[in-house]
Amino acid sequence: MPKLLWDQDGQKLFETGVSNGVLYVKNGTSYGNGVAWNGLTAVTESPSGAEANPLYADNIKYLNLISAEEFGATIEAYTYPDEFGVCDGSAELSPGVIIGQQGRKTFGLSYKTLLGNDAEGTSYGYKLHIIYGALAAPSEKAYATVNDSPEAITFSWELTTTPVNVTGLKPTASITIDSTKVPSAKLTALENVLYGTESSAPRLPMPDEVASIFANPAPTALALSTSVPAADATGVAVAANIVLTFNNAIVNESVMLMTNAGVVVPFTKSWDSAKKVMTIDPTTNLSASTTYLLYIGGVSDIYSQSLATVVRKFTTA
Repeated sequence: MPKLLWDQDGQKLFETGVSNGVLYVKNGTSYGNGVAWNGLTAVTESPSGAEANPLYADNIKYLNLISAEEFGATIEAYTYPDEFGVCDGSAELSPGVIIGQQGRKTFGLSYKTLLGNDAEGTSYGYKLHIIYGALAAPSEKAYATVNDSPEAITFSWELTTTPVNVTGLKPTASITIDSTKVPSAKLTALENVLYGTESSAPRLPMPDEVASIFANPAPTALALSTSVPAADATGVAVAANIVLTFNNAIVNESVMLMTNAGVVVPFTKSWDSAKKVMTIDPTTNLSASTTYLLYIGGVSDIYSQSLATVVRKFTTA
């Protein structure tokens, strides 16, 4: 066993800063798309509970019962996104006309803190924090006259949280990911979900989805697993949808459908929850006895892997 050593080069670690705040307002049973929170100055996490409650028997201490642990936090910022208004008890009577003392919506929050050491400074890494089930208490807004030393107002909100389920473990209201301890490709996959991509909106993944991203083995090469209709299929129904299935979750794609004569066919598309299955629904039925070409290009997955352009041809009945 190696001898213990202290204060070695590169081992003097610290954590500082806060940035990349994202708000996810909960609508009903699901969280809405993420919104950037500019002007975030501090997030103070304040867990409480988990206190020992001693029981005595036979004139001695018998055991300790541990109380439930609560997760709270305080947010400080110079400003906040308009979408946070419904979380702060505000409602809009008409554009620009706001009233207070209304209901407060639950929300999620993600943000980063910097990890540093004596060798690389704050370039060493970062921690990604996720908070679920947050509810903001009313906050003070102290307005004052402008003077020779003007200061921006700092808003502050105290948060309470309701934990969400985690398979195989107790419910939790917070997750922390250390960039120095997880594979970069998987961290990128999570950030693509949290922050969105050119073709997918930012959203808040629940703990089980986060766990699945980091529990998966090394990513397999991106591939188009199946396409319906199959390549060179004939007798395809004119009302049929086109279904593409990929082996990895997709973040970007550019798909085009056209006739063999070069006429572009408009369509709508939708994805399954795993972002692996895309359904293409032509705006109107396809023409009978017509050959179509489906161009599948610009495809990349959550691991930043790309797929070469694929062309599928089929003919309707």
